[in-house]
Amino acid sequence: MKRKVVVKVCSMNGQKSRSKALKIVVGVSGVESATIKGKENDQIEVTGDDIDAVAIATSLRKKVGFAELVAVAPVEEKKADDKGKEPTKQPAWPSCVPYGTPAPCYVQEIKYNDDPACCSIM
Repeated sequence: MKRKVVVKVCSMNGQKSRSKALKIVVGVSGVESATIKGKENDQIEVTGDDIDAVAIATSLRKKVGFAELVAVAPVEEKKADDKGKEPTKQPAWPSCVPYGTPAPCYVQEIKYNDDPACCSIM
């Protein structure tokens, strides 16, 4: 499940501490993207698949400074609109036939005879 986590780090004053915090966050498993947000550039927004918000906050506290979780929410996936697209047509026969042309299909007629003396095999 994709999640979006927002972490506020109070001690991100310069570019050096911001890049250090981003390197720490990107190193956590499952993280797909990380961006710096907020009015004072003190929040990191992390999106990813099955990311651990507590692990991110703990590692930031140990290596950068005070960090608190602001928000943890699932990411809503956007579906593409099918209004403007034409449906793709599947070919009646696949374009790649592995052994040349296919063998013709034969229909066999079977006649049943109710006479027990008549052998149906021959």
